[in-house]
Amino acid sequence: METKKKAKKVAPDVSHLWQEYKATNRQDCRDQLIISYSPLVKYIASRISANLPQSVDQADLVSYGIFGLIDAIEKYDTTREIKFETYAITRIKGAIIDELRALDWVPRSVRYRARELERVYYELENKLRRVPTDAEVAEAMGMTIEDHNELLSRLSYTSVLALEELWSVGEKDDKVSLIDSIEDTSSPDPSMSFEMEEIKDILADAVTKLPEREKTVIVLYYYDNLTLREIGEILGVTESRVSQLHTKAVLRLKAKMRSAQIIQREA
Repeated sequence: METKKKAKKVAPDVSHLWQEYKATNRQDCRDQLIISYSPLVKYIASRISANLPQSVDQADLVSYGIFGLIDAIEKYDTTREIKFETYAITRIKGAIIDELRALDWVPRSVRYRARELERVYYELENKLRRVPTDAEVAEAMGMTIEDHNELLSRLSYTSVLALEELWSVGEKDDKVSLIDSIEDTSSPDPSMSFEMEEIKDILADAVTKLPEREKTVIVLYYYDNLTLREIGEILGVTESRVSQLHTKAVLRLKAKMRSAQIIQREA
């Protein structure tokens, strides 16, 4: 928790920089703002890199995130009643995600299996009207429990950022993710306010309906900002097992959100 607080701490007072930058568009003011908020980029990059292959350099993630920070600084509207940090988090993560996608470090076959497993979760939940067991999922995919667990381990990297892209809102590529339900998003755009609140309610409800251990992993990882290793110590299981639980939770949430999207479109 303390790490999070330190990571988000910026210069004591940057309000004068914001005022001057927005009034004059001076490059030196923008550069000072970048320096002031750079700890936020490092924090987000460290959170993402903790669950990526070792071949992905955290320094590279920071450099990708800086582009997102610059974009956020240039587009931030100081007249809106929303913290810059809240606004910038989505842009920074988005810049990192976009670059990782461009690098395509996840094999195409793994991406295909992830979509296939998500489809099975979606179909079984709608058919059974409850959360399917691992055995039911494995049977539907024509594999053993052991193969199912190995698949979850292989898919773990693909789910690291999955909750950041659960739902698009409006026509401006705005997205609602799990982080939006716990960050300060005071005074959003009135035209999207109701829809965003409805979507966040659906997502929050989906989290509460997860199996207990998966829900615990989601809460500790996204709400309490613990690493998978720290969660494993709390639950008394290995880090790889926590990764499997996280992957299953993400797939279940995506299936529930997909179902809700279809219902909304048909309404």
